[in-house]
Amino acid sequence: MHTITLKSDDTFYETLNDMVKSLKITKSELIRRSVTYYREALKQEQLKEQMKRASLKVRDHSLSMVQEFDDTLNDGLV
Repeated sequence: MHTITLKSDDTFYETLNDMVKSLKITKSELIRRSVTYYREALKQEQLKEQMKRASLKVRDHSLSMVQEFDDTLNDGLV
């Protein structure tokens, strides 16, 4: 195990103490859980962004296909 030293202001320290008391865990455990939770939240946010970019690509491609289809309907062969 490694030791990490953290400096904090009084408000943060009090918040940390309140949380460990209510959760009945150590400060170290709370910090470990918090970092793990934050890492997972960042992964979820990155995944959302990837899905959004992919969705926009598909949307742009679909709009292009619709335009091509509309062009064939309006080519005067009907």
